[in-house]
Amino acid sequence: MTLPADLDNDAGALRAAMVKGLSEVDPDAGLPVHPAWLAAAEKVPRHAFVPGFYLPSDEPDAHGPTVWEPVTSKSDYGRWLAASYSDTTLITQFDGEETDWRQPAVRHGGAPTSSSTLPSLVLRMWSDADVAEEHTVLEIGTGTGYSTALACERLGSSHVTSVEVDAVRLEAAADALYGCGYTPTLGRADGSYGYWPEAWFDRIVAACSFRSAPSALLSQTRPGGKLLLPLSGWLYGNARVLLTVAGDGTAEGPLLPGTISFMPARTHAAPAYGNPADWAAGLHEVRPRSARHAPERITAATEEAFHLRFLAQSAVPDAQMVTVGGVLHLIDVVSGAVATLTPEDGYWGVRESGPVKLWSRIEDFVDAFDAAGRPGPETYTLRVDGDGQRLLHTQVPQLRLPSGD
Repeated sequence: MTLPADLDNDAGALRAAMVKGLSEVDPDAGLPVHPAWLAAAEKVPRHAFVPGFYLPSDEPDAHGPTVWEPVTSKSDYGRWLAASYSDTTLITQFDGEETDWRQPAVRHGGAPTSSSTLPSLVLRMWSDADVAEEHTVLEIGTGTGYSTALACERLGSSHVTSVEVDAVRLEAAADALYGCGYTPTLGRADGSYGYWPEAWFDRIVAACSFRSAPSALLSQTRPGGKLLLPLSGWLYGNARVLLTVAGDGTAEGPLLPGTISFMPARTHAAPAYGNPADWAAGLHEVRPRSARHAPERITAATEEAFHLRFLAQSAVPDAQMVTVGGVLHLIDVVSGAVATLTPEDGYWGVRESGPVKLWSRIEDFVDAFDAAGRPGPETYTLRVDGDGQRLLHTQVPQLRLPSGD
């Protein structure tokens, strides 16, 4: 299909409106995006990086999963272009499977594995990383290439390196970047190990999350340089940290405020745990106790619960969580520990077995969190040194993150 002759005009108008909206930040929502990044967004044609994507239908299918509708310029030009310049994450891949955008099909459920992140978050990440014009940057997770293009527009292509683990995704991003005149260094690589051929970097910014800061990224950062890393874990608690690397290889920096999440790096994703019923099979013989804290403390759709889940996850770093038939299961595939929380008459009944008392450990941390006045993420510091990676707070017991490798 030949695109309309007035595509550039249509896209330009929508792009200007999008950037105007992104510049009008609520002062209570955080710091405004740096004007240089807004200027870059005014020039980069996002539609060139998303020839096809999925949007959720208004209704799930009969069995509950989300129905994902493919959108392309051919199937619905107006919807495609409007979505391209909306402040929305556009899903471009599920379950690591590529879509033939010439004949895309509706999808029912699935795990998103690649996307074009919503522009406000892309600009927020670059802005929070404290990037200046002379800096060299490494981007972890090229994705569609849109974020890479923004960095090239501001810094110049020679200052930008971007790596992507998915070869097909990288090829598509390269085609879009080169088609728009951007020529960064691109490499197919596992972002956990950075990209040594172009090191050292003044800034490293990740568009995927890690369980902790990978040591290779610390080693590839120039002394005084900074890493902006999303952190997550197997309870799907999320945070972001801005680390400054010292000359001796140590690093330290604050958690950043907000409830932002990213897809996990594929090598840091949670392992399969099997059938929850198998794990809980022996727990019927365990006498339940009454939970001191209900699971809603970490599962509720609130900013505090989002933050507390990340912290609680650090207390039980190998645990995963799933609810089946109203019963919450915590499963630790490393130690073999398991816990269940079952709604009883007016309370939650806790059963635990294995070498780690999973819910008890979470409750102990929640007690300390409450006693400290429920401190927000910006009051925590992540320190990386010879003793490992630790989340530090003056009033709450320290938490150790898993190894970054």
